[in-house]
Amino acid sequence: MGTATGSPHDRPEYDTELQVIADYVLDTEITNDLAWQTARYCFMDSLGCGLLALRYPECIKHLGPLVEGTTVPYGARVPGTSYRLDPVKAAWDIGCCVRWLDYNDTWLAAEWGHPSDNLGAILALCDHLSQQRVARGDAPLTMETVLEAMIKAHEIQGVLALENSFNRVGLDHVVLVKVASTAVATWLLGGSREQILAALSHAWVDGQSLRTYRHAPNAGSRKSWAAGDATSRAVRLAGIAMSGEMGVPGALTAKEWGFYDVSFNKPFKRPQDYGSYVMENILFKLSFPAEFHAQTACEAAMQLHESVAHRLDEIEKIVITTHESAIRIIAKEGQLANPADRDHCLQYMVAVPLIFGALDADHYEDSFHRAHPEIDTLRSKMKVEEDPDYSRDYLDPDKRSIANALQVFFKDGSFTEQVEVHYPIGHRQRREEGLPVLQEKFASNLATRFPQHRVADLLERCGQHQRFLQTPVHEMMAWLTI
Repeated sequence: MGTATGSPHDRPEYDTELQVIADYVLDTEITNDLAWQTARYCFMDSLGCGLLALRYPECIKHLGPLVEGTTVPYGARVPGTSYRLDPVKAAWDIGCCVRWLDYNDTWLAAEWGHPSDNLGAILALCDHLSQQRVARGDAPLTMETVLEAMIKAHEIQGVLALENSFNRVGLDHVVLVKVASTAVATWLLGGSREQILAALSHAWVDGQSLRTYRHAPNAGSRKSWAAGDATSRAVRLAGIAMSGEMGVPGALTAKEWGFYDVSFNKPFKRPQDYGSYVMENILFKLSFPAEFHAQTACEAAMQLHESVAHRLDEIEKIVITTHESAIRIIAKEGQLANPADRDHCLQYMVAVPLIFGALDADHYEDSFHRAHPEIDTLRSKMKVEEDPDYSRDYLDPDKRSIANALQVFFKDGSFTEQVEVHYPIGHRQRREEGLPVLQEKFASNLATRFPQHRVADLLERCGQHQRFLQTPVHEMMAWLTI
């Protein structure tokens, strides 16, 4: 991929994949109105998810300056708090909050992930830079820049995920958050092509997270702050590159020592050019804070709740029909050790709405689980099966379905209908139906942190597209602090 000539010890040009990303970030103009509009909704949804997470002490304990009492000139704000932090730590905090409840957007392909995780780096840097610009008499950055950075970070992460499965070699998808955030962070800092290439090369040769903390029996809360860690590291690497630090041109392709040989075993596949495809087709979690492969299963469970809830003791078995990725990632039997384990368990996420007709973040907490042993009783009666058609449609670029079906069988031989849901409400196929729900979710999440008059003001500011684009970033962030 790099074009080395002469001696094998001659320093090569930067790997082609790095050059393609750098040129995309620097040169591509985003012209698709759907991408811009969806990016605004994505900002609203991600922000709301972060505010909702502030209800949970396990999230809050990670936030704030590394050294208590630190004062940072033009410090970046963390929405919903009074913190003003250096951009590296602010990126950590914002990324941690957005991802904490597993309620922000999702991208599903050969690799999975949550592209709005990149908002940690983008928002922290844009707030800091906008304040600096105003202080020296320059025009502030506007929310249009935030959205452009979001569209491009989504695209880098999502396109790399289309046909490259990092989970199959044991790596966590947050490597793509770090890479995407590094590219746009260096661009936001005014980086040249060479500086963006250098930063990207360091993102790939950096140590990469293992998926250990996402899978039983080691699943735990690191999965809720891993993206914050990745987006924070991206800001740090961008700063290192901006200082003039040299890059590593063969980061991917170097024989024996590059990422391909050491960690991935083959070159990346890139089936399409970078544009705005990912933002246009992003998946929103609108009804349930639950791992996305289970969203349609939760919808099916909600539909069956009324016919099942009064007959729990009569149930003989429950059949969940799903796709291969769901079986590999979230089908779990046996004990679930903590909330992070439960919100990645297909059977748990089906049992709760079947019993209670609802599923929210509180339902994963230890206290709720201990109080309701019927959840595990129901889990023990579940059988998970793959439908090959569901698995094919999941990977079909013209469908990208996330199908699940649910049927309950009773001891007397009777049974419910099989409820089948191919596309969750947050899918592009159901966008018209989903946007009002997204806006209701946003308003509800704002209300967990701000008084009603501030909620109304923020809804108005975020709801008018052109006004939103022209809003200075530092003013938006001031409205989001307490």
